[in-house]
Amino acid sequence: MLKTILAVDDSASIRQMVAFILRSSGYEVIEAVDGMDGLEKAKARSFNLILTDQNMPRMDGLTLVRTLRALTQYSTTPILILTTESSAAMKAQGRAAGATGWLVKPFDPLKLVEVVRTIIG
Repeated sequence: MLKTILAVDDSASIRQMVAFILRSSGYEVIEAVDGMDGLEKAKARSFNLILTDQNMPRMDGLTLVRTLRALTQYSTTPILILTTESSAAMKAQGRAAGATGWLVKPFDPLKLVEVVRTIIG
């Protein structure tokens, strides 16, 4: 059975690139346009991994992570933040919110696949 990943990013080009890379590596990918859309999709079904941007309209990545962590079904689901933010302070906030890991854009496609495979196989 395919592992399913929710890709949340307000940039259509980043979303499409992430989806293409992960689908090419054998994962099912559902796309969400921002944190609110991601939250609605996460509540509607379950995912093996959530990949979210930080800076988005309506709900940012850290708020999405905190909100998902409060839901029983996502208390232990891996959540990666994929963002242009690379400061130690932002990474610390990500960890505090419950993020599993942090990837900085622009990202290396092979690195993304490697990290996803390490986390969910």
